[in-house]
Amino acid sequence: MSRYHFNESDHPNEQQLRKETFMTVSPELFVDAVFAYQKTAAIKAAVELDLFSALAEQDGDVERTARKTGAAPRGIRILCDYLTVQGFLEKRGNAYALTPSSQTFLVRSSPAYMGTVTDFLASPEMIALWLTDPVSFVRKGGSVGLANVANDNPVWIKFARAMVPFMMPVAGAIASDIAARPNRPKRVLDVAAGHGMFGITLAKAIPGLEVTALDWPGVLTVAQENAAAAGVSERYRTIPGSAFDVDWGNGYDVVLLTNFLHHFDREACVGLLKRTRAALRPGGRAVASEFVPNDDRVSPPLPAMFAYIMLGSTPAGDAYTAAEHQDMGRAAGFARVTTNPVAPTPQTLVYYET
Repeated sequence: MSRYHFNESDHPNEQQLRKETFMTVSPELFVDAVFAYQKTAAIKAAVELDLFSALAEQDGDVERTARKTGAAPRGIRILCDYLTVQGFLEKRGNAYALTPSSQTFLVRSSPAYMGTVTDFLASPEMIALWLTDPVSFVRKGGSVGLANVANDNPVWIKFARAMVPFMMPVAGAIASDIAARPNRPKRVLDVAAGHGMFGITLAKAIPGLEVTALDWPGVLTVAQENAAAAGVSERYRTIPGSAFDVDWGNGYDVVLLTNFLHHFDREACVGLLKRTRAALRPGGRAVASEFVPNDDRVSPPLPAMFAYIMLGSTPAGDAYTAAEHQDMGRAAGFARVTTNPVAPTPQTLVYYET
């Protein structure tokens, strides 16, 4: 007998409750999760074909867009229908129109274009971390092996080349905050610099500022290219190697720890923060950018879900709450730790003050 069978003897209120339950229970969320990899495939195809730019140029016409992208009209039509269902496009008759978000972030000529992030976030290496054997890292409580925190992992070169658009709003927020303070810094250390844009954006905002970037040699090559393109290469220094092993130097006014602490457990984070404090001059401060969930660990959505990303890609990384950042900062000897969300991004700035 079905669990939703309604007996005549049921109380009217119970019958209504069962009917409401029957109407609201759905496997849609489960099915959507199982098919989620197809969303990734569709957006990867659209970005590689530069579909959104082509649709904008060709007024959403399928035949002309197909010629522009070099794809079959049938393929373009079906892909566009799928992307319409997913909310990336709007269908008007037989043509397609971009949504405001797609126009802003997925048309290559837009200053806010973000299509490059698929080269990292949806790369074969990253997809394999979660889809090959997800049970293994859940059972273990962390990645099997060092995964993304392995020494000199080439995936971070991909990160450096792909993720600049995603990080620029936060880089701009850091630069605006530090440049507006009365005592502007003269020397900045950018730990795990990646693409380098956090330090580079600061150097552009503050004339005369010297930036030292620390990261793996291959990654620093990308940062140096970006520094040259920004016109600050004469004020841009590098320290190649592991942040856990090399000498950071000292006397810095600011140390940047952008998107770095979440890769490690509490003990390692406290150790990094102690190195940070030792590298700062008296009165200096560190600035981290992190995905900081609320204490309930299920909100806001992206910061809360970020812990799962760390579960599959690092042995012991996590998305730390504001209270946990404060605890780690105090354990490292910092006098004050504060947090400041960077709206509308999912990231939060964490300030560690000596």
